[in-house]
Amino acid sequence: MSFKKVQLILLSVLLVIFVVPSAFSFDFSKLENAVTEHQLENGLTVLILERHDAPVVSFVTWANVGSVDDPKGYTGLAHMFEHMAFKGTTTLGSKDIDKELELIAVEDSAFMKLRAERNRGRFADTSKIELLNKAYEEAREASYQLVEPNKFGNVIEREGGVGLNAFTAADQTVFFFSLPSNKVELWMALESERFLHPVLREMYKERDVVAEERRMRSESSPVGKLVEEFLAIAYKAHPYGIPGIGHMSDIQYYSRKEAKAFFKKYYSPSNLTIAIVGDVKTKDVIKLAEKYWGRIPYRPAPERIATIEPEQLGEKRVEVESKSQPIYLVGWHIPEGTNPDRPALDALCDYLGQGRTSLLYKNLIKEKKTAMNVEAFAGFPGNKYPTMMAVFAMPSAGHTNAELEKEIFNDVDKMRNELIPAAEMDKIKARAKAAFINGISSNNGLGMQLASYQTLWGDWREMFRETDRINAVTPEDIQRVAKKYLTKKNRVIGMVVTTEK
Repeated sequence: MSFKKVQLILLSVLLVIFVVPSAFSFDFSKLENAVTEHQLENGLTVLILERHDAPVVSFVTWANVGSVDDPKGYTGLAHMFEHMAFKGTTTLGSKDIDKELELIAVEDSAFMKLRAERNRGRFADTSKIELLNKAYEEAREASYQLVEPNKFGNVIEREGGVGLNAFTAADQTVFFFSLPSNKVELWMALESERFLHPVLREMYKERDVVAEERRMRSESSPVGKLVEEFLAIAYKAHPYGIPGIGHMSDIQYYSRKEAKAFFKKYYSPSNLTIAIVGDVKTKDVIKLAEKYWGRIPYRPAPERIATIEPEQLGEKRVEVESKSQPIYLVGWHIPEGTNPDRPALDALCDYLGQGRTSLLYKNLIKEKKTAMNVEAFAGFPGNKYPTMMAVFAMPSAGHTNAELEKEIFNDVDKMRNELIPAAEMDKIKARAKAAFINGISSNNGLGMQLASYQTLWGDWREMFRETDRINAVTPEDIQRVAKKYLTKKNRVIGMVVTTEK
């Protein structure tokens, strides 16, 4: 057994011994009272929490925009802008910004001409496409000659930054990293500039990177294919059914023009929350936020998506043929993350299929050995809008998806027909509270949670009500939501079916 595995086992034991009991005595009120909220005139929300344990500060920029907001015909733009945000600004990343912007304009013009001819379909002139593509490639290469690659990341690294990263999900796009505490003004200058004067340089090159990412994550992955087909039939109206990375034809189609329009609409200050946690002085942070972030002009936040997924009228099934091993996925429509039923549904998920003590693990893996892995989860693919609870499983060698389905449905029926024992209910609450506290133990984790709750709930204080909501759940609540949502009519089933290799 490797040393790393030993460390992980010891950490798990220590969490059980020390973290779980502390969940009941953690002083949330003290932590809540230490948070300062400040809103700039342009609508930007700033959350600050002083923690002077070490001379380090974690920064989180949480944009209330995700793949669910991708415009029709331009899917993947939310994810694409995440990539673009690391390409620099008018003051960072160029050898000659004026000349570069001229060449970018030439590049855009060449691409739009090429796109227009391609859009003629079978009437397109292939020889003309060849000439236009050559002009586009030349213009593209010329603009790249003036780029200073990865300048943003290099500056962060040089100044002692760590953990520079970002992610795009269905509901949000998040940027984060940490710096020494004497570099707060540097962060304010660099990060605000990303949203004030971004330059979408190397966009078409990066678009090719995203296309390759799609090939690997979706088109070459049985799991990726299954998830994409599953969500497509689960949502016939709501954009949660659209792949987050985008459709390949859209990725290859959109231009810098559409990307700029997307940025202008969704990256307004009123649609952003920044969380700053660490060795800072609140009054200094507010002054710097006003100085740098206050430069960004006010723009109204975009409206929420109005489309409502119609009630499902019966079970839906989809099969994906693949040369891989079988995979099983079943999901049920459930409410958004702020719905009063969600704490009970999250508790149901825990008891049904999270961890080695769950019903499904004990039944499918430990006892019957029909599955090699199984897990239940809620909030798939997001939490801002009505979403799904799902169970993912892979059969062991010699076993089938049909066997898994039968056993999964048997355990789901138990949740519907039997009350969870009181002792198990206590364990569910202890695990939930321990996981919550563990999630806010680091500066970055705490910043993430503050920004997340501010965005989803409209009030970061709801983060500190989470344990109250968990503690209020009863066995009767879990049975009630199981009966309400885990029905045949409300479920969607997807399978990877093995074809001959």
